[in-house]
Amino acid sequence: MLDRNREALIETARGLSEADARRRLVASLTTPISLIKHAAAAERIWFQRFWAGVDESECDGYSNRDEGTFAVADDESLADVIAEFERASQRSRVIAARFDLDDTKDNPREGTVSMRWTLLAMIEEFARHAGHGDILREQIDGTTVR
Repeated sequence: MLDRNREALIETARGLSEADARRRLVASLTTPISLIKHAAAAERIWFQRFWAGVDESECDGYSNRDEGTFAVADDESLADVIAEFERASQRSRVIAARFDLDDTKDNPREGTVSMRWTLLAMIEEFARHAGHGDILREQIDGTTVR
Protein backbone atom coordinates (compact mmCIF):
# COMPACT_ATOMS: atom_id res chain seq x y z
CA MET A 1 0.00 0.00 0.00
CA LEU A 2 2.87 2.37 0.72
CA ASP A 3 4.37 1.77 -2.73
CA ARG A 4 0.94 2.26 -4.25
CA ASN A 5 0.61 5.65 -2.56
CA ARG A 6 4.14 6.62 -3.56
CA GLU A 7 3.24 5.95 -7.19
CA ALA A 8 -0.12 7.73 -6.86
CA LEU A 9 1.69 10.84 -5.66
CA ILE A 10 4.11 10.72 -8.59
CA GLU A 11 1.23 10.24 -11.03
CA THR A 12 -0.40 13.49 -9.90
CA ALA A 13 2.55 15.40 -11.40
CA ARG A 14 3.71 13.14 -14.23
CA GLY A 15 3.46 14.80 -17.63
CA LEU A 16 3.12 18.35 -16.33
CA SER A 17 5.23 21.08 -17.84
CA GLU A 18 7.96 22.49 -15.61
CA ALA A 19 5.93 25.69 -15.22
CA ASP A 20 2.74 23.83 -14.25
CA ALA A 21 4.64 21.61 -11.83
CA ARG A 22 5.72 24.77 -9.97
CA ARG A 23 2.43 26.62 -10.27
CA ARG A 24 1.19 27.96 -6.92
CA LEU A 25 -2.56 27.55 -6.73
CA VAL A 26 -2.91 27.71 -2.94
CA ALA A 27 -1.50 30.03 -0.28
CA SER A 28 0.92 27.42 1.09
CA LEU A 29 4.11 26.20 -0.56
CA THR A 30 2.16 23.26 -1.98
CA THR A 31 2.73 22.70 -5.69
CA PRO A 32 2.80 19.43 -7.62
CA ILE A 33 6.61 19.34 -7.60
CA SER A 34 6.94 20.47 -3.99
CA LEU A 35 4.64 17.68 -2.79
CA ILE A 36 7.04 15.12 -4.27
CA LYS A 37 10.06 16.97 -2.87
CA HIS A 38 8.39 16.98 0.56
CA ALA A 39 7.67 13.25 0.30
CA ALA A 40 11.35 12.54 -0.45
CA ALA A 41 12.30 14.47 2.67
CA ALA A 42 9.72 12.57 4.72
CA GLU A 43 11.28 9.30 3.55
CA ARG A 44 14.71 10.51 4.73
CA ILE A 45 13.42 11.91 8.03
CA TRP A 46 11.65 8.73 9.04
CA PHE A 47 13.79 5.98 7.57
CA GLN A 48 17.32 7.36 7.16
CA ARG A 49 17.48 9.68 10.16
CA PHE A 50 15.04 8.13 12.63
CA TRP A 51 15.21 4.38 11.98
CA ALA A 52 18.74 4.02 10.58
CA GLY A 53 20.25 6.78 12.72
CA VAL A 54 21.99 8.37 9.74
CA ASP A 55 23.44 11.80 10.43
CA GLU A 56 21.86 14.65 8.48
CA SER A 57 25.13 15.20 6.62
CA GLU A 58 25.02 11.61 5.33
CA CYS A 59 21.43 11.69 4.05
CA ASP A 60 20.92 11.82 0.31
CA GLY A 61 19.03 15.11 0.51
CA TYR A 62 17.18 17.48 2.79
CA SER A 63 16.06 15.85 6.03
CA ASN A 64 14.87 18.46 8.51
CA ARG A 65 11.28 18.69 9.73
CA ASP A 66 10.40 22.19 8.52
CA GLU A 67 9.12 24.10 5.50
CA GLY A 68 12.43 23.42 3.73
CA THR A 69 11.03 20.03 2.78
CA PHE A 70 8.91 21.83 0.16
CA ALA A 71 11.80 23.85 -1.32
CA VAL A 72 12.64 23.03 -4.93
CA ALA A 73 15.69 24.67 -6.49
CA ASP A 74 15.26 26.51 -9.79
CA ASP A 75 17.61 24.08 -11.52
CA GLU A 76 15.72 20.96 -10.40
CA SER A 77 13.35 19.53 -13.00
CA LEU A 78 10.22 17.54 -12.28
CA ALA A 79 12.07 14.44 -13.53
CA ASP A 80 14.92 15.20 -11.10
CA VAL A 81 12.55 15.48 -8.14
CA ILE A 82 10.65 12.30 -9.08
CA ALA A 83 13.97 10.44 -9.36
CA GLU A 84 15.04 11.84 -5.97
CA PHE A 85 11.80 10.59 -4.40
CA GLU A 86 12.22 7.17 -6.02
CA ARG A 87 15.81 6.91 -4.69
CA ALA A 88 14.73 7.94 -1.20
CA SER A 89 11.86 5.44 -1.33
CA GLN A 90 14.19 2.63 -2.37
CA ARG A 91 16.56 3.44 0.47
CA SER A 92 13.56 3.45 2.85
CA ARG A 93 12.56 -0.03 1.67
CA VAL A 94 16.07 -1.33 2.41
CA ILE A 95 16.12 0.26 5.86
CA ALA A 96 12.59 -0.90 6.76
CA ALA A 97 13.48 -4.49 5.78
CA ARG A 98 16.10 -4.54 8.55
CA PHE A 99 13.40 -4.19 11.23
CA ASP A 100 10.46 -6.26 12.43
CA LEU A 101 7.10 -4.52 12.30
CA ASP A 102 6.90 -4.51 16.10
CA ASP A 103 10.40 -3.05 16.66
CA THR A 104 10.12 0.27 18.47
CA LYS A 105 12.10 3.45 18.98
CA ASP A 106 11.42 6.57 20.99
CA ASN A 107 10.56 9.65 18.96
CA PRO A 108 10.66 13.05 20.69
CA ARG A 109 7.46 14.22 18.95
CA GLU A 110 5.44 11.03 18.70
CA GLY A 111 6.55 8.98 21.70
CA THR A 112 7.41 5.32 21.26
CA VAL A 113 6.65 4.22 17.71
CA SER A 114 6.98 0.90 15.94
CA MET A 115 8.07 0.24 12.39
CA ARG A 116 4.45 -0.71 11.75
CA TRP A 117 3.34 2.73 13.02
CA THR A 118 5.92 4.41 10.79
CA LEU A 119 4.80 2.51 7.69
CA LEU A 120 1.15 3.31 8.43
CA ALA A 121 2.00 6.98 9.01
CA MET A 122 3.78 7.11 5.65
CA ILE A 123 0.85 5.41 3.92
CA GLU A 124 -1.47 8.01 5.42
CA GLU A 125 0.81 10.95 4.60
CA PHE A 126 1.39 9.96 1.00
CA ALA A 127 -2.31 9.21 0.44
CA ARG A 128 -3.17 12.66 1.79
CA HIS A 129 -0.56 14.33 -0.41
CA ALA A 130 -1.70 12.37 -3.47
CA GLY A 131 -5.15 13.80 -2.78
CA HIS A 132 -3.65 17.28 -2.63
CA GLY A 133 -1.88 16.55 -5.90
CA ASP A 134 -5.13 15.37 -7.51
CA ILE A 135 -6.82 18.64 -6.59
CA LEU A 136 -3.92 20.70 -7.93
CA ARG A 137 -3.89 18.64 -11.11
CA GLU A 138 -7.63 19.22 -11.57
CA GLN A 139 -7.03 22.96 -11.24
CA ILE A 140 -4.12 22.88 -13.71
CA ASP A 141 -5.83 20.64 -16.27
CA GLY A 142 -9.30 22.05 -15.78
CA THR A 143 -10.66 18.49 -15.69
CA THR A 144 -11.25 15.75 -13.15
CA VAL A 145 -8.28 13.46 -12.51
CA ARG A 146 -8.92 9.75 -13.02
